Amino acid sequence: MSMLTSMVGWIDDRFPLTKVWNEHLAQYYAPKNFNFWYYFGSLAMLVLVNQIITGIFLTMNYKPDAELAFGSVEYIMRYVDWGWLIRYLHSTGASAFFIVVYLHMFRGLMYGSYRKPRELVWIFGMLIYVALMAEAFMGYLLPWGQMSYWGAQVIISLFGAIPVVGDDLALWIRGDYVISDATLNRFFAFHVIAVPLILVMLVFFHIVALHAVGSNNPDGVEIKKGPKGNRWSDKAPADGIPFHPYYSVKDIVGVGVFLMIFSAIVFWAPEFGGWFLEPDNFTPANPLKTPEHIVPLWYFTPFYAILRAVPDKFLGVVAMGAAIVVLFLLPWLDRSPVKSIRYKGLIFKSALAIFVVSFIVLGYLGTQPATPGRTMLAQFFGVLYFLFFLLMPIYSKMDKTKPVPERVTE
Repeated sequence: MSMLTSMVGWIDDRFPLTKVWNEHLAQYYAPKNFNFWYYFGSLAMLVLVNQIITGIFLTMNYKPDAELAFGSVEYIMRYVDWGWLIRYLHSTGASAFFIVVYLHMFRGLMYGSYRKPRELVWIFGMLIYVALMAEAFMGYLLPWGQMSYWGAQVIISLFGAIPVVGDDLALWIRGDYVISDATLNRFFAFHVIAVPLILVMLVFFHIVALHAVGSNNPDGVEIKKGPKGNRWSDKAPADGIPFHPYYSVKDIVGVGVFLMIFSAIVFWAPEFGGWFLEPDNFTPANPLKTPEHIVPLWYFTPFYAILRAVPDKFLGVVAMGAAIVVLFLLPWLDRSPVKSIRYKGLIFKSALAIFVVSFIVLGYLGTQPATPGRTMLAQFFGVLYFLFFLLMPIYSKMDKTKPVPERVTE
Protein backbone atom coordinates (compact mmCIF):
# COMPACT_ATOMS: atom_id res chain seq x y z
CA MET A 1 0.00 0.00 0.00
CA SER A 2 2.82 2.36 0.84
CA MET A 3 4.38 1.60 -2.56
CA LEU A 4 1.06 2.44 -4.28
CA THR A 5 0.76 5.65 -2.22
CA SER A 6 4.30 6.60 -3.14
CA MET A 7 3.60 5.94 -6.82
CA VAL A 8 0.43 8.07 -6.74
CA GLY A 9 2.36 10.81 -4.98
CA TRP A 10 5.11 10.63 -7.60
CA ILE A 11 2.51 10.98 -10.37
CA ASP A 12 0.69 13.82 -8.53
CA ASP A 13 3.95 15.79 -8.40
CA ARG A 14 4.06 15.65 -12.19
CA PHE A 15 0.42 15.29 -13.24
CA PRO A 16 -2.80 16.28 -11.35
CA LEU A 17 -4.15 12.70 -11.15
CA THR A 18 -5.70 12.91 -7.68
CA LYS A 19 -7.01 16.43 -8.35
CA VAL A 20 -8.81 15.29 -11.53
CA TRP A 21 -10.18 12.19 -9.76
CA ASN A 22 -11.54 14.26 -6.87
CA GLU A 23 -12.95 17.12 -8.94
CA HIS A 24 -14.75 14.95 -11.50
CA LEU A 25 -15.61 11.80 -9.52
CA ALA A 26 -14.84 11.37 -5.83
CA GLN A 27 -15.66 14.94 -4.75
CA TYR A 28 -18.06 15.86 -7.54
CA TYR A 29 -21.39 16.19 -5.74
CA ALA A 30 -24.48 15.31 -7.76
CA PRO A 31 -28.11 15.75 -6.69
CA LYS A 32 -29.36 12.89 -4.53
CA ASN A 33 -32.55 12.31 -6.56
CA PHE A 34 -31.29 11.06 -9.94
CA ASN A 35 -33.62 8.53 -11.55
CA PHE A 36 -33.77 6.14 -14.52
CA TRP A 37 -33.38 8.93 -17.08
CA TYR A 38 -29.87 9.72 -15.83
CA TYR A 39 -28.41 6.46 -17.14
CA PHE A 40 -28.16 7.57 -20.73
CA GLY A 41 -25.28 10.04 -20.45
CA SER A 42 -22.93 7.36 -19.14
CA LEU A 43 -24.30 4.85 -21.67
CA ALA A 44 -23.47 7.30 -24.47
CA MET A 45 -19.87 7.37 -23.19
CA LEU A 46 -19.80 3.56 -23.17
CA VAL A 47 -21.06 3.32 -26.76
CA LEU A 48 -18.55 5.96 -27.89
CA VAL A 49 -15.72 3.85 -26.46
CA ASN A 50 -17.18 0.77 -28.18
CA GLN A 51 -17.30 2.59 -31.53
CA ILE A 52 -13.72 3.81 -31.24
CA ILE A 53 -12.28 0.42 -30.23
CA THR A 54 -14.24 -1.64 -32.77
CA GLY A 55 -13.54 0.98 -35.43
CA ILE A 56 -9.79 0.65 -34.86
CA PHE A 57 -9.97 -3.12 -35.34
CA LEU A 58 -12.11 -2.76 -38.46
CA THR A 59 -9.60 -0.38 -40.09
CA MET A 60 -6.91 -3.08 -39.78
CA ASN A 61 -8.57 -5.07 -42.57
CA TYR A 62 -10.79 -2.52 -44.35
CA LYS A 63 -9.67 -1.17 -47.73
CA PRO A 64 -10.85 2.39 -48.59
CA ASP A 65 -10.85 1.62 -52.29
CA ALA A 66 -13.90 1.57 -54.57
CA GLU A 67 -12.77 -1.74 -56.08
CA LEU A 68 -11.93 -3.42 -52.78
CA ALA A 69 -14.11 -1.85 -50.07
CA PHE A 70 -17.12 -4.16 -50.33
CA GLY A 71 -14.89 -7.23 -50.62
CA SER A 72 -12.85 -6.17 -47.58
CA VAL A 73 -16.02 -5.97 -45.47
CA GLU A 74 -16.95 -9.48 -46.66
CA TYR A 75 -13.42 -10.61 -45.81
CA ILE A 76 -13.80 -9.18 -42.29
CA MET A 77 -17.13 -10.96 -41.88
CA ARG A 78 -15.99 -14.37 -43.22
CA TYR A 79 -12.27 -14.81 -42.66
CA VAL A 80 -10.97 -12.48 -39.94
CA ASP A 81 -11.07 -14.12 -36.51
CA TRP A 82 -14.12 -12.66 -34.72
CA GLY A 83 -14.43 -10.15 -37.55
CA TRP A 84 -18.18 -10.72 -37.79
CA LEU A 85 -18.52 -9.85 -34.10
CA ILE A 86 -16.45 -6.67 -34.39
CA ARG A 87 -18.44 -5.54 -37.44
CA TYR A 88 -21.79 -6.21 -35.73
CA LEU A 89 -20.65 -4.52 -32.52
CA HIS A 90 -19.80 -1.45 -34.62
CA SER A 91 -22.96 -1.44 -36.76
CA THR A 92 -25.28 -2.11 -33.82
CA GLY A 93 -23.31 0.41 -31.77
CA ALA A 94 -24.09 3.13 -34.33
CA SER A 95 -27.83 2.70 -33.81
CA ALA A 96 -27.38 2.24 -30.04
CA PHE A 97 -25.47 5.54 -29.95
CA PHE A 98 -28.41 7.42 -31.45
CA ILE A 99 -30.94 5.64 -29.21
CA VAL A 100 -29.15 6.62 -26.00
CA VAL A 101 -28.42 10.14 -27.29
CA TYR A 102 -32.09 10.70 -28.22
CA LEU A 103 -33.18 9.47 -24.78
CA HIS A 104 -30.51 11.66 -23.16
CA MET A 105 -31.82 14.69 -25.09
CA PHE A 106 -35.41 13.82 -24.17
CA ARG A 107 -34.45 13.82 -20.49
CA GLY A 108 -32.99 17.30 -20.98
CA LEU A 109 -36.29 18.43 -22.52
CA MET A 110 -38.31 16.99 -19.65
CA TYR A 111 -36.28 18.38 -16.78
CA GLY A 112 -35.09 21.65 -18.32
CA SER A 113 -31.42 20.70 -18.36
CA TYR A 114 -30.86 23.35 -21.06
CA ARG A 115 -31.96 26.23 -18.79
CA LYS A 116 -29.67 28.73 -17.05
CA PRO A 117 -26.87 28.16 -16.02
CA ARG A 118 -26.52 25.10 -18.31
CA GLU A 119 -26.90 26.74 -21.72
CA LEU A 120 -23.33 25.85 -22.73
CA VAL A 121 -23.81 22.25 -21.57
CA TRP A 122 -26.77 22.02 -23.98
CA ILE A 123 -24.90 23.77 -26.81
CA PHE A 124 -21.94 21.39 -26.50
CA GLY A 125 -24.38 18.48 -26.39
CA MET A 126 -26.04 19.65 -29.59
CA LEU A 127 -22.64 20.05 -31.27
CA ILE A 128 -21.92 16.44 -30.26
CA TYR A 129 -25.22 15.44 -31.89
CA VAL A 130 -24.33 17.21 -35.16
CA ALA A 131 -20.83 15.69 -35.16
CA LEU A 132 -22.38 12.29 -34.50
CA MET A 133 -24.69 12.71 -37.49
CA ALA A 134 -21.70 13.61 -39.68
CA GLU A 135 -19.75 10.64 -38.35
CA ALA A 136 -22.65 8.24 -38.99
CA PHE A 137 -23.25 9.58 -42.51
CA MET A 138 -19.61 9.24 -43.52
CA GLY A 139 -19.33 5.79 -41.97
CA TYR A 140 -22.48 4.71 -43.80
CA LEU A 141 -20.70 5.04 -47.16
CA LEU A 142 -17.73 2.87 -46.20
CA PRO A 143 -19.30 -0.62 -46.70
CA TRP A 144 -19.78 0.46 -50.35
CA GLY A 145 -23.09 -1.36 -50.67
CA GLN A 146 -26.01 -0.30 -52.83
CA MET A 147 -27.77 1.74 -50.14
CA SER A 148 -24.47 3.24 -48.95
CA TYR A 149 -23.65 4.46 -52.42
CA TRP A 150 -27.05 5.79 -53.41
CA GLY A 151 -27.82 7.22 -49.99
CA ALA A 152 -24.62 9.24 -50.16
CA GLN A 153 -25.49 10.27 -53.72
CA VAL A 154 -28.85 11.67 -52.61
CA ILE A 155 -27.58 13.44 -49.47
CA ILE A 156 -24.56 15.03 -51.14
CA SER A 157 -26.71 16.21 -54.05
CA LEU A 158 -28.74 18.25 -51.55
CA PHE A 159 -25.78 20.58 -51.09
CA GLY A 160 -26.13 21.42 -54.78
CA ALA A 161 -29.43 23.13 -53.97
CA ILE A 162 -27.60 25.91 -52.09
CA PRO A 163 -27.54 29.04 -54.27
CA VAL A 164 -24.24 30.22 -55.79
CA VAL A 165 -21.88 27.86 -53.95
CA GLY A 166 -24.00 24.68 -54.00
CA ASP A 167 -22.49 22.93 -57.03
CA ASP A 168 -18.92 23.72 -56.02
CA LEU A 169 -19.62 22.58 -52.46
CA ALA A 170 -21.09 19.27 -53.62
CA LEU A 171 -18.10 18.78 -55.93
CA TRP A 172 -15.69 19.49 -53.07
CA ILE A 173 -17.45 17.01 -50.76
CA ARG A 174 -17.42 14.27 -53.41
CA GLY A 175 -13.91 15.04 -54.64
CA ASP A 176 -15.22 14.09 -58.09
CA TYR A 177 -18.23 14.69 -60.33
CA VAL A 178 -19.82 11.47 -59.06
CA ILE A 179 -19.53 9.33 -55.93
CA SER A 180 -16.23 7.58 -56.56
CA ASP A 181 -12.99 6.32 -55.07
CA ALA A 182 -12.03 9.90 -54.14
CA THR A 183 -15.26 10.27 -52.14
CA LEU A 184 -14.67 6.98 -50.33
CA ASN A 185 -11.12 7.96 -49.40
CA ARG A 186 -12.02 11.36 -47.97
CA PHE A 187 -15.04 9.97 -46.10
CA PHE A 188 -12.78 7.29 -44.63
CA ALA A 189 -10.31 9.93 -43.46
CA PHE A 190 -13.04 12.04 -41.88
CA HIS A 191 -14.80 9.04 -40.32
CA VAL A 192 -11.68 7.48 -38.83
CA ILE A 193 -9.61 10.53 -37.82
CA ALA A 194 -11.14 14.00 -38.09
CA VAL A 195 -14.68 13.63 -36.74
CA PRO A 196 -13.76 11.23 -33.88
CA LEU A 197 -11.19 13.79 -32.67
CA ILE A 198 -13.88 16.49 -32.77
CA LEU A 199 -16.32 14.18 -30.96
CA VAL A 200 -13.86 13.39 -28.15
CA MET A 201 -13.02 17.09 -27.77
CA LEU A 202 -16.72 18.06 -27.62
CA VAL A 203 -17.46 15.31 -25.08
CA PHE A 204 -14.61 16.68 -22.92
CA PHE A 205 -16.05 20.23 -23.18
CA HIS A 206 -19.54 18.90 -22.43
CA ILE A 207 -18.38 17.20 -19.21
CA VAL A 208 -16.20 20.12 -18.08
CA ALA A 209 -19.09 22.56 -18.65
CA LEU A 210 -21.44 20.24 -16.74
CA HIS A 211 -19.10 19.90 -13.78
CA ALA A 212 -18.52 23.66 -13.71
CA VAL A 213 -22.22 24.40 -13.05
CA GLY A 214 -23.33 21.08 -11.55
CA SER A 215 -25.87 18.53 -12.70
CA ASN A 216 -29.56 19.25 -13.05
CA ASN A 217 -32.07 16.92 -11.40
CA PRO A 218 -35.72 15.80 -11.84
CA ASP A 219 -36.93 18.69 -9.66
CA GLY A 220 -35.02 21.32 -11.62
CA VAL A 221 -33.91 22.80 -8.28
CA GLU A 222 -30.28 23.66 -7.63
CA ILE A 223 -28.70 21.68 -4.81
CA LYS A 224 -28.05 23.97 -1.86
CA LYS A 225 -24.53 25.01 -0.99
CA GLY A 226 -23.11 24.76 2.49
CA PRO A 227 -22.17 22.00 4.92
CA LYS A 228 -24.51 19.12 5.64
CA GLY A 229 -23.28 18.84 9.20
CA ASN A 230 -22.93 15.07 9.08
CA ARG A 231 -20.44 12.45 7.94
CA TRP A 232 -19.82 14.14 4.58
CA SER A 233 -17.20 16.73 3.86
CA ASP A 234 -17.77 20.23 5.26
CA LYS A 235 -17.78 21.48 1.68
CA ALA A 236 -20.49 19.07 0.56
CA PRO A 237 -23.74 20.66 -0.68
CA ALA A 238 -26.80 19.96 1.43
CA ASP A 239 -28.65 17.90 -1.21
CA GLY A 240 -25.70 16.34 -2.99
CA ILE A 241 -23.92 13.02 -2.73
CA PRO A 242 -20.50 12.07 -4.17
CA PHE A 243 -20.73 10.81 -7.72
CA HIS A 244 -18.33 8.02 -6.75
CA PRO A 245 -19.20 5.50 -5.43
CA TYR A 246 -22.95 6.18 -5.42
CA TYR A 247 -23.70 7.07 -9.02
CA SER A 248 -20.75 5.18 -10.49
CA VAL A 249 -22.22 1.99 -8.96
CA LYS A 250 -25.69 2.97 -10.21
CA ASP A 251 -24.28 3.47 -13.71
CA ILE A 252 -22.63 0.03 -13.60
CA VAL A 253 -26.08 -1.48 -13.01
CA GLY A 254 -27.40 0.46 -16.02
CA VAL A 255 -24.43 -0.68 -18.11
CA GLY A 256 -25.15 -4.30 -17.17
CA VAL A 257 -28.79 -4.08 -18.31
CA PHE A 258 -27.80 -2.21 -21.47
CA LEU A 259 -25.15 -4.79 -22.37
CA MET A 260 -27.66 -7.63 -22.02
CA ILE A 261 -30.02 -5.93 -24.50
CA PHE A 262 -27.15 -4.85 -26.76
CA SER A 263 -25.64 -8.35 -26.79
CA ALA A 264 -29.00 -9.96 -27.58
CA ILE A 265 -29.30 -7.75 -30.68
CA VAL A 266 -25.69 -8.33 -31.76
CA PHE A 267 -25.92 -12.12 -31.49
CA TRP A 268 -29.51 -12.76 -32.59
CA ALA A 269 -30.73 -9.82 -34.66
CA PRO A 270 -27.81 -7.62 -35.85
CA GLU A 271 -29.78 -6.45 -38.88
CA PHE A 272 -32.80 -5.74 -36.67
CA GLY A 273 -35.26 -6.39 -39.46
CA GLY A 274 -33.42 -4.09 -41.85
CA TRP A 275 -33.47 -1.10 -39.48
CA PHE A 276 -29.80 -1.38 -38.42
CA LEU A 277 -28.41 -3.02 -41.58
CA GLU A 278 -30.48 -2.84 -44.76
CA PRO A 279 -30.74 -5.79 -47.19
CA ASP A 280 -29.63 -3.58 -50.12
CA ASN A 281 -26.33 -2.90 -48.37
CA PHE A 282 -25.35 -6.57 -48.71
CA THR A 283 -25.14 -5.98 -52.47
CA PRO A 284 -22.03 -4.27 -53.95
CA ALA A 285 -22.51 -0.65 -55.05
CA ASN A 286 -23.61 -0.37 -58.67
CA PRO A 287 -23.65 3.16 -60.16
CA LEU A 288 -25.81 1.87 -63.04
CA LYS A 289 -28.60 0.38 -60.93
CA THR A 290 -30.64 2.49 -58.53
CA PRO A 291 -32.36 0.73 -55.60
CA GLU A 292 -36.15 0.80 -55.74
CA HIS A 293 -36.42 2.88 -52.60
CA ILE A 294 -33.51 5.00 -51.29
CA VAL A 295 -33.73 5.93 -47.61
CA PRO A 296 -31.15 6.86 -44.97
CA LEU A 297 -30.85 4.84 -41.79
CA TRP A 298 -33.59 5.31 -39.19
CA TYR A 299 -31.81 7.96 -37.10
CA PHE A 300 -31.86 10.43 -40.01
CA THR A 301 -35.39 9.73 -41.22
CA PRO A 302 -37.29 12.41 -39.20
CA PHE A 303 -35.22 15.11 -40.92
CA TYR A 304 -35.39 13.30 -44.26
CA ALA A 305 -39.21 13.31 -44.00
CA ILE A 306 -39.16 17.08 -43.39
CA LEU A 307 -36.89 17.49 -46.42
CA ARG A 308 -39.22 15.50 -48.69
CA ALA A 309 -42.33 17.26 -47.34
CA VAL A 310 -41.25 20.56 -48.94
CA PRO A 311 -41.81 20.60 -52.74
CA ASP A 312 -38.94 23.01 -53.46
CA LYS A 313 -35.54 21.33 -53.11
CA PHE A 314 -33.72 24.35 -51.70
CA LEU A 315 -36.50 25.16 -49.22
CA GLY A 316 -36.54 21.49 -48.23
CA VAL A 317 -32.84 21.67 -47.39
CA VAL A 318 -33.48 24.88 -45.42
CA ALA A 319 -36.33 23.21 -43.50
CA MET A 320 -34.18 20.16 -42.73
CA GLY A 321 -31.34 22.38 -41.48
CA ALA A 322 -33.74 24.54 -39.48
CA ALA A 323 -35.12 21.42 -37.76
CA ILE A 324 -31.67 20.89 -36.27
CA VAL A 325 -30.69 24.53 -35.73
CA VAL A 326 -33.85 25.28 -33.73
CA LEU A 327 -32.72 22.74 -31.11
CA PHE A 328 -29.72 24.98 -30.37
CA LEU A 329 -32.09 27.85 -29.50
CA LEU A 330 -34.04 25.91 -26.88
CA PRO A 331 -32.43 27.59 -23.81
CA TRP A 332 -33.74 30.97 -24.98
CA LEU A 333 -37.17 29.82 -26.17
CA ASP A 334 -38.39 28.36 -22.88
CA ARG A 335 -39.76 31.23 -20.74
CA SER A 336 -41.36 29.09 -18.04
CA PRO A 337 -40.61 30.13 -14.42
CA VAL A 338 -39.84 26.48 -13.60
CA LYS A 339 -37.45 24.02 -15.20
CA SER A 340 -38.82 20.54 -14.62
CA ILE A 341 -41.86 18.95 -16.21
CA ARG A 342 -42.84 17.87 -12.69
CA TYR A 343 -43.92 21.42 -11.94
CA LYS A 344 -45.00 22.56 -15.41
CA GLY A 345 -48.63 22.58 -16.43
CA LEU A 346 -50.80 20.73 -18.89
CA ILE A 347 -49.89 22.97 -21.84
CA PHE A 348 -46.18 22.11 -21.77
CA LYS A 349 -46.82 18.42 -21.09
CA SER A 350 -49.23 18.27 -24.04
CA ALA A 351 -46.80 20.16 -26.29
CA LEU A 352 -43.96 17.79 -25.39
CA ALA A 353 -46.15 14.74 -26.02
CA ILE A 354 -47.20 16.11 -29.44
CA PHE A 355 -43.55 16.84 -30.26
CA VAL A 356 -42.47 13.28 -29.41
CA VAL A 357 -45.32 11.79 -31.46
CA SER A 358 -44.43 14.10 -34.38
CA PHE A 359 -40.77 13.08 -34.25
CA ILE A 360 -41.62 9.36 -34.22
CA VAL A 361 -44.19 9.66 -37.02
CA LEU A 362 -41.77 11.72 -39.13
CA GLY A 363 -39.15 9.05 -38.52
CA TYR A 364 -41.51 6.36 -39.80
CA LEU A 365 -42.63 8.41 -42.81
CA GLY A 366 -39.00 8.98 -43.74
CA THR A 367 -38.56 5.22 -44.18
CA GLN A 368 -41.54 4.83 -46.52
CA PRO A 369 -41.88 5.57 -50.26
CA ALA A 370 -43.23 9.06 -50.88
CA THR A 371 -46.91 9.21 -51.81
CA PRO A 372 -49.27 12.21 -51.85
CA GLY A 373 -50.92 11.00 -48.63
CA ARG A 374 -47.63 10.42 -46.82
CA THR A 375 -46.31 13.78 -48.02
CA MET A 376 -49.36 15.53 -46.52
CA LEU A 377 -48.83 13.66 -43.25
CA ALA A 378 -45.15 14.67 -43.23
CA GLN A 379 -46.13 18.30 -43.83
CA PHE A 380 -48.66 18.18 -40.98
CA PHE A 381 -46.30 16.60 -38.45
CA GLY A 382 -43.42 18.75 -39.70
CA VAL A 383 -45.46 21.85 -38.85
CA LEU A 384 -46.20 20.39 -35.39
CA TYR A 385 -42.47 19.76 -34.92
CA PHE A 386 -41.60 23.41 -35.59
CA LEU A 387 -44.57 24.79 -33.64
CA PHE A 388 -43.26 23.10 -30.49
CA PHE A 389 -40.26 25.44 -30.64
CA LEU A 390 -41.71 28.54 -32.31
CA LEU A 391 -44.65 28.81 -29.92
CA MET A 392 -42.65 27.90 -26.83
CA PRO A 393 -41.99 31.53 -25.77
CA ILE A 394 -45.79 31.99 -25.69
CA TYR A 395 -47.17 28.77 -24.20
CA SER A 396 -44.33 28.36 -21.68
CA LYS A 397 -45.29 31.74 -20.16
CA MET A 398 -49.03 30.99 -20.29
CA ASP A 399 -48.63 27.56 -18.70
CA LYS A 400 -49.96 27.19 -15.17
CA THR A 401 -47.13 25.87 -13.00
CA LYS A 402 -47.01 24.19 -9.61
CA PRO A 403 -45.05 25.50 -6.60
CA VAL A 404 -41.42 24.39 -6.73
CA PRO A 405 -39.84 23.01 -3.53
CA GLU A 406 -36.93 24.96 -2.07
CA ARG A 407 -34.81 21.82 -1.92
CA VAL A 408 -34.69 18.68 -4.02
CA THR A 409 -37.11 15.95 -3.04
CA GLU A 410 -36.16 12.35 -2.29
